[in-house]
Formats: sequence, C-alpha cells, structure tokens
Amino acid sequence: MTTERRPYKRESEETRRDALIAAALELVAEGGPKAATVRAIADRAGVTPGLIRHYFASKEDLTRAAYLRLMDRMTGDNADVLQDAPEDPCARLAAFVAASLRPPVVDPLRLGVWAGFIHGVRRDEAMRAIHQQSYFAYRDLLQSLIAALPRPADDARLRADAIACNAVIDGLWLEGSALPEGFAPGELERIGVSAVGAILGVNLTECLPTPTGDQI
Repeated sequence: MTTERRPYKRESEETRRDALIAAALELVAEGGPKAATVRAIADRAGVTPGLIRHYFASKEDLTRAAYLRLMDRMTGDNADVLQDAPEDPCARLAAFVAASLRPPVVDPLRLGVWAGFIHGVRRDEAMRAIHQQSYFAYRDLLQSLIAALPRPADDARLRADAIACNAVIDGLWLEGSALPEGFAPGELERIGVSAVGAILGVNLTECLPTPTGDQI
C-alpha cells in the first residue's frame, strides 16, 4: 500500500467516490481507524479534503460506506466459488465453506480493517444496520445451500442450522486471519467442512474435490 498522494486526474463521480472508500480502507488497514482522518483520506485519494463533503455528508458517512464495501467484498469473494462449483448440493456447500476459510476471505489485513470498524456497530445505528445487512446476506446464502441438501428440515431447523454453521465459520475465520501461521495449509478448510457436516448430519468432506497442492 503506497502512502504517496495520487496524481490528480479528471474522473467520474462514481470513480472518485470509490477512490475515497478505497483510501479509507487502506488507511484503516495500515494504522487503524485513527489513521483514517479526512486529510489523510483526501491525500491518499488525490483530492482536497473539502471535496469529500461533495460525496459524503460526513466522515461517519464515509466510514459506513467503507465498512459496507469491506463486508460486501468478503461475501462476494466467498460466493465466487459457486460460479464453478458442481450442481450437486453437497459439493456446492462444501466448496462454499472451504472458500470461507482460505484467502482471499481469510486475510490478516481484512481482519484488521474489520476490527477497526466493528466497535462502531455498538454505538452507531447506521453501522449496526450495515452489519445486520451483511450478516443476513451471508447467512441467507449459507441457509439456501443447506436447504438444497437432500435431507428433511423445516424452516426453523434450517434457520438454526445456518446460525450454527455460520458461527463455526466465523470463529475459524477469526483465528485463521489473526494467526495464519498457526495452521497448516488447508487445515482450517478441512476442520470447517467437517464441523459443518457434523452439524448437518452430512459427510461434506467426501464431497470435496481431490486435494491438489496446498488445497484441501
């Protein structure tokens, strides 16, 4: 991540707004929330501090947009694996869980940014709403994959299973991102897939592709 001011060039409003969000995320990743001052964000994005108000009503508004971008990006990176996953419901769920527990989703920098923002969820209703939206989006996707499995389950059971499986994935993601050197290649993925399968009463491990390199 560079700390040099980006050269000025004429860009669309959407591009400039995206640049401000990206700058905020970079600065939080490098030095925590205190590093993401209005001036530092403007310098990183190559604009004047006053121009930020043209795109965001306040620094808090920019912070919320950055948090939403982070969460959407992690869910999107995770869901990308489904584009090439087999049609078999078991294989699709196994692939999704495994992707949740390896890079780019598991990443120390992303954990640092997430940790920098998460305290705002308790004191800012707008941040709380973003967190809720992101959590439900991921959990609903996970629940839809669970619902496709060939096993009897009513809506209440599916909801409970999705909550439990999500909790397992979140815990492993947290530790894997905080201490990546503490786990062997593929270990988090194997544990996560096995644990989710145990919760659901399905052998998900056998649904995974044959290991290659440092994959499962």
